[in-house]
Amino acid sequence: MIRNTDVFIIGGGPAGLACAIAARQRGLGVAIADGAEPPIDKACGEGMMPATLAALRDLGIVIGAAQGISLRGMRFVNGTDQVQADFPDGPGLGLRRLALHEKLIERARELGVQFLWKTPVTGLCRTGVVAQGQVIGARWIVGADGIRSRVRKWSRLEGRSVARSRYARRRHYRIAPWSDYVDVHWGQGVQAYVTPLSESDVCVVLVSRDPRVSFALLETQFPELQHRLAGGSLLSAERGAMTATRQLESVYRGDVALLGDASGSVDATTGEGLCLSFCQAAALAEALAEGDLSRYQSAHRTLARRPAVMARLLLLLDAHPTLRGQLLRTLSKHPELFARLLALNAGTASPFDIVSTGTLLGWKMVAA
Repeated sequence: MIRNTDVFIIGGGPAGLACAIAARQRGLGVAIADGAEPPIDKACGEGMMPATLAALRDLGIVIGAAQGISLRGMRFVNGTDQVQADFPDGPGLGLRRLALHEKLIERARELGVQFLWKTPVTGLCRTGVVAQGQVIGARWIVGADGIRSRVRKWSRLEGRSVARSRYARRRHYRIAPWSDYVDVHWGQGVQAYVTPLSESDVCVVLVSRDPRVSFALLETQFPELQHRLAGGSLLSAERGAMTATRQLESVYRGDVALLGDASGSVDATTGEGLCLSFCQAAALAEALAEGDLSRYQSAHRTLARRPAVMARLLLLLDAHPTLRGQLLRTLSKHPELFARLLALNAGTASPFDIVSTGTLLGWKMVAA
């Protein structure tokens, strides 16, 4: 059993592993614990945008298209209306979550991170954490234990957090992708995300405010998608998850910091979860190296701002079908505006671009 370390990370998912890697890159000793055994899966869309791949490269992880499949951009489908645009900074990548997790573990092990798998942490104490009935000393403690974080509760960081939840179901199908875009199909109170993963596999995720969401909705909400998938076979067991928009007043207290979904989250509809977690991990590692978690608080707030705005916009479209239909019809006639919106979501647009795009889009909708 490890006796002490500079940084002890609770949660061995992508956020925790990214923080472990970034902290080791800055010379800190790191241990990471999780009650599960790797690789750890999660019901997510499994598509990574260019900014996510750039964040992985900063961690020393390069994933080629041969290990997954190149994603050209995104396409929104709403009934008979559809619009598509390429990612502004090159292609993204479709990759199984299990494969990504293995890549992160391999890089962390290469850097000397110490692992405690199948080791639940049962509490915090003045000098560190409690695991398997023993105290492990740590200068810093990172809670990367997900949306229902126990570390958040133990460290009294729940505060007046506001959470709005939605529910997801994921399946993998053995079928050749019919496009090189991530498709988002909009229905009544439900979206279907289709992500190519290889030349023969696709991932399909349904997301809804209704906890009873199921793939039976394909027949009534997305018959064209159902027809395409009928030619394939199920490749994996169906998995469920919850996605939420949550904001916290503070993401650290004393020597404890929160990371990833434990620190607040944006709805999965933005596709920003992994990128946001990786950027937070880099900011947190820098703050730990400097010995000043207030720097992380400031960086965390800045990083979350744009994804939170995009999440509110997309959830607004989910809640108002008439508005969504009008917007998609406008964008289908002016695809260059959708390209601008995709650039905004990717964080490559300037403040002027944001204002001008909003103004132009509003004018086009009124004039339609």
